[in-house]
Amino acid sequence: MNPMTEEQLLARTTSRLPHLSGASLTPIEKGGSARKFYRVSAPAGSAVLVHDLGEREENRHYAALAGFLSAQGVPVPGVLAVEDSLLWLEDLGERDLWHYRNEPWKIRRPLYESALRGVAALHGISHDPALPIQPPFDEVLYRWEQQYFAEHCLGGIFGVPESHWRTFPDSAAMRSMAGRLAALPRSFVHRDFQSQNILVRSREAVFIDFQGMRPGLPQYDLASLLLDPYVTLAPEEREHLLGFYHGLAPVVSRGEFERIFWLCAAQRLMQALGAYGNLSLNHGKPHFRAHVAPALANLSEAVLQLHPEDRLEELQGILEKLPPAS
Repeated sequence: MNPMTEEQLLARTTSRLPHLSGASLTPIEKGGSARKFYRVSAPAGSAVLVHDLGEREENRHYAALAGFLSAQGVPVPGVLAVEDSLLWLEDLGERDLWHYRNEPWKIRRPLYESALRGVAALHGISHDPALPIQPPFDEVLYRWEQQYFAEHCLGGIFGVPESHWRTFPDSAAMRSMAGRLAALPRSFVHRDFQSQNILVRSREAVFIDFQGMRPGLPQYDLASLLLDPYVTLAPEEREHLLGFYHGLAPVVSRGEFERIFWLCAAQRLMQALGAYGNLSLNHGKPHFRAHVAPALANLSEAVLQLHPEDRLEELQGILEKLPPAS
């Protein structure tokens, strides 16, 4: 699907939202999606316009999911209008959680706690089979993420020979990890719960890019946020936030909760590194290479933090042999 022109987008906006007549469009450059985002600014107000270019089937369900999540108390933007490949959303401004990354902890802490309260509400929603969500995290999906990491990070970024990276996801440890995670009870998860997908409005967190939500493990979302390669948290900050979330949803003991967290952290960071390699090498987005080094550092930490029975010694050995990411 070809992008619409600015004139076409403004005409459709005026048709659907007459109070925004006389508006201007400003592109919003953010993230790795092929969707086009614009801020529509007019004397009478503003909105965010999303133009879906048909990249992924899941994007078509954004409006339906937004309405469902809002009704369940999950903080998401309001949907103003929908028409074919266009979606108009409430404009929440430009500040996301990433924007506050250099602020003192006393300023960041309540923002992160707000995000954790919101995602705990998401994790607590009862399953609705009629909801248009993506297939659940299962052993096949976990193994796909591991293969994605091997191909696009180990092979793509670091040039590990194919004969080496292709066998890594088939190792007994990787298969066991995927099976262990897939066997745990699932709840709804965001799937890409990182700082740039959490906007801040009136000191409260609001979530975007949730169209990939599916049944999975809450700790996968927590690892996405607390070991976010875009933002570095101090160990004591992460420890506080893990305890804060566990206090909201103490389904298992703190020890078991953190054991699963570190497994999910290793899994999520492999997925993120695969994405950075794929986006930078195959989709013309080289700026994602800047996130490889912090993601590798976080993955190395996650591997070291694993419970002794969950050790991934082969992965640890691979990471120790990789050259510095450039």
